[in-house]
Amino acid sequence: MNEILDLIVVGAGPTGIAIGAEARRQGLSVLLIDKGPLTAAIQGYPTFMEFFTTRDRLEIANVPFSIPDVKPTRRQALAYYRMVVEHYDIPLALYEEVVEVRKEGEEFAVHDFTVHTRRMQGPRTLRARSVALATGYFFNPRRLGAPGEDLPWVSHRYKEPYPHFGQDVVIVGAGNTAAEAALDLWRNSVRVTLIHRGAGVKAGVKYWVKPDMENRIEEGSIPARFNTEVRAFLPEGAVELMTPNGPEVLPAQAAYVLIGYQPDAEFERRCGVEVDAETLIPAHDPETCESNVPGLYIAGTLQAGRWTDRIFIENSRAHGPKIVAHLKSRLAAVPAMR
Repeated sequence: MNEILDLIVVGAGPTGIAIGAEARRQGLSVLLIDKGPLTAAIQGYPTFMEFFTTRDRLEIANVPFSIPDVKPTRRQALAYYRMVVEHYDIPLALYEEVVEVRKEGEEFAVHDFTVHTRRMQGPRTLRARSVALATGYFFNPRRLGAPGEDLPWVSHRYKEPYPHFGQDVVIVGAGNTAAEAALDLWRNSVRVTLIHRGAGVKAGVKYWVKPDMENRIEEGSIPARFNTEVRAFLPEGAVELMTPNGPEVLPAQAAYVLIGYQPDAEFERRCGVEVDAETLIPAHDPETCESNVPGLYIAGTLQAGRWTDRIFIENSRAHGPKIVAHLKSRLAAVPAMR
């Protein structure tokens, strides 16, 4: 490909779409690349999930989120973000994985980055004056590191209860996702047990979910094993535990490890970004979103590192305008671009 793009955005979720829309609004050439489908993270949410955030706080790129409901459903959000892409005619390269982002010089220049990708049709190389990383974290669930965690009956994402009617299912975790999954399973005639290494349901669980979960545990509808570690998932369909009272083996036809997500810090480092080893927060200027690599921007939840609950759609909507404004000022200062 001989064309040099003004901006390549890695990630086609709401943040990436917001960046792409702003680039189009400002007359910049842009391409969104994602190794999965459009808004893959939202597609991975539970089928009948309703957002806690109201519709106005999910709006991006000055496109109204016009629905009759105050809080959108997963399906409504998917339709909305697709509409934004169509409205701005944002170029997409979906199911194409970025394997390398290489900067060609130390300072900002007319052609700064070479981006290598992998797709079904084979590898290709793209060139761009700048790159924005907006990959999020949903594709990278936290793992226990326990033996058997990759067995086919163990999953790190929960979709819906119906495949598990009449089964014994284990939920590992005690945050929002784990609590909501456990309640959903229980309400659909699934025998569910909650396992958590902490002393109880996490304090940050949604205010209407936490008492519901605690009441189900107290009445015995959802048994819970707190202060308990998962030692292994066994091939025959059981979870080996270490409880305060000693070892226990819990039979299960399915298990969901729902203990959160984290960004792919190694990919950021391969791009040249300095990432704090403890917090996984990448070096970036909060005013421009530019990383320590000139012309390489960090957007969305990537900015929060391990603290994935600190940045979400509502407070990352401004990243697109910040990035594009800074990029335009840089391009205007390069003689060859005037």
